[in-house]
Amino acid sequence: MMNAQNEENETFEKQRSSSSSPPLPKFHLRQPLTLPITASPSRFVYLVRSARSLLHLKQIHAHLLRLSLLSGASPAAAAILASSAPLRCIPYVLSLFHHLPFPPPSPHLFNALIRALSDSSLPAAALSYIAFMLSSGLRPGRLAFPFGFRSAAALRSSESAATLHSAAAKSGLDLDPFVRTSLTDAYGKLGSHEFALKVFDETPRWHLASNVLIWNVAIAVSCRSERIGKARKLFDEMPERNVASWNSMIDGFMKVGDLESAVELFEKMPEKNVVSWTTMLAGFSRNKDNERSLRMFESMLEEGMRPNNFTVSAALASCAKIGVLNVGVRIHDYIKRSRLGEDGPIGTALVDMYSKCGKVELASQVFDRMKEIDIETWTAMIMGWAVHGCWKEALQCFEDMKCSCIKPDEGAFLAILVACSHAGKVDKGLEFFDSMKSCYQIEPGIKHYTCIVDMYGRAGMVNEALEFLNSMPIEPDYVLWGALLSACRANKNVEMAELAAERLLRLRPSHTGSQVFISNIYAGAGMWDDVENVRSSLKKNNQSKVPGWSYIEVEGKAYHFFAGDRSHPSWSEIYTKLEELVAQAKKEGYEPDMEWVLHDIEEEDKRGSLRCHSEKLALAFGLMKTVEEEIRIVKNLRVCGDCHSLMKFTSRIYNKEIVLRDNKRFHRFKDGECSCRGYW
Repeated sequence: MMNAQNEENETFEKQRSSSSSPPLPKFHLRQPLTLPITASPSRFVYLVRSARSLLHLKQIHAHLLRLSLLSGASPAAAAILASSAPLRCIPYVLSLFHHLPFPPPSPHLFNALIRALSDSSLPAAALSYIAFMLSSGLRPGRLAFPFGFRSAAALRSSESAATLHSAAAKSGLDLDPFVRTSLTDAYGKLGSHEFALKVFDETPRWHLASNVLIWNVAIAVSCRSERIGKARKLFDEMPERNVASWNSMIDGFMKVGDLESAVELFEKMPEKNVVSWTTMLAGFSRNKDNERSLRMFESMLEEGMRPNNFTVSAALASCAKIGVLNVGVRIHDYIKRSRLGEDGPIGTALVDMYSKCGKVELASQVFDRMKEIDIETWTAMIMGWAVHGCWKEALQCFEDMKCSCIKPDEGAFLAILVACSHAGKVDKGLEFFDSMKSCYQIEPGIKHYTCIVDMYGRAGMVNEALEFLNSMPIEPDYVLWGALLSACRANKNVEMAELAAERLLRLRPSHTGSQVFISNIYAGAGMWDDVENVRSSLKKNNQSKVPGWSYIEVEGKAYHFFAGDRSHPSWSEIYTKLEELVAQAKKEGYEPDMEWVLHDIEEEDKRGSLRCHSEKLALAFGLMKTVEEEIRIVKNLRVCGDCHSLMKFTSRIYNKEIVLRDNKRFHRFKDGECSCRGYW
């Protein structure tokens, strides 16, 4: 028996974190407590639970010592340990734990400390104290195991979870409802879905009849592993359901893209909470139905349900994805009225929304007002400056982040690399890329390598791009070869484009975009026989691509346009306005660039042509309906050179600022110039 225990101890000791202790938090001094001269132990437990600061806790601690009421078996000591998480004083209570007078700490004290460490996001320390508990000859109780399982999941340690499972079984606690539910949940979060469902399936019926939580966990695990049929079967078989049961099932349908089943279940819910609405909102957004997501947010407010921070963040994310500034501003006004604050996830979502809706200056204002800024917020702000072509601001933001003692992560480096790419700062971009590993021990991912290839391509250095791609320590994916193919298109390098297209199609045979792209490259080089061969292949294989679209928001309403679109009720007036615009632009020196006639012709819909690309139709409609000085357009593909040229002339002729967001960056047209300065 002792050998088995020693093996468990050794296993847990391996899980100890090598990271340094967390920094001591800042505490605010408050008025001292007025303590009685004498009091019963239960009275002191009440006082500990009422403490609102570390100062109060220390006063109670001192009084307990004076009265000799503190020991390893004292209820007050357990209460002090339990209070450490909400009061953020882990270093203090750890010192208290190790200096308690005789008798030594009881299992109850260990349980309290392990829970406090787990609640304070110190999973490695929690596991270490479970190992310490075992080495002291004590067995973790039903209150320690669940927090041990949670810590193992947080550390992504399947070995720790399995060892805890074994210890719980030996102690006869693996059938305890709290322990078994936590075990199932831990296996699910660790990706061991088979083990999680096996634990559930082997749970006795008497246990399942009274434990709705374990059913919810099993449904969540089934959904996470995309076994939606299994999840629905469990949902239908449940002896009773609570709101969390419905929410888990709805989330499962959303994750597999079955929106209608999710809606049907949502409408049948006997009771909805804020999580139910947030699940629907986030689910629609995740499935690219952002307009429906925003309608759901409006319905939620109409029904009197108050959104939480996650709900508002999900709604703002939907605004950001489709660029609806007016809706985003209304949500921001609601945030101010409701006093939800601009910090945390909401602040980050606001920065991202304003940046992606073309108002990076407003994003910067929100950012400057935030009191608590984490790495996600810094990254959102850097990326905002980057996609707007504001290289200096992006660099300054990156340096300010480092000066704030925030260590850049993979996302922050990706944002600054995007800034370098859009500004043509090749040397600086390579410097940042090299520093990831040399200074921060961050291994670059496929997105970072793709950004470097894109940066070389934009600078016309396609040979360097190919050389860099071939020297990568990881296998290039189809996105990376696509970046090289795009560079070849811009630099009219037919030979290298053929290589990139061949490699791309080898990885993704169904990727029609590469064939369309190589066809356009052939057309630009006048290689019409090759053009016909590629397009004949597309037709023969019955391959097509979802057409490109452009989106414009007018008076709070969204309008979508496809190339050659005639579905709008005012299509005749729109085309007339476009002809008028082109005629005026020609008088100012505009000449249609026929090189772009075949640019993304398949993507823009075969009915389309140079003079009726979707962004031009959106522009004409905006000129007809918008009285403001600014027109904002969102396009799902890269804008073509001819449309880019026409918008420059339009901005000068109509004295309007045109903000175009394509799938690469923002273009801000004003007085006949573009913010990209021709580098895009």
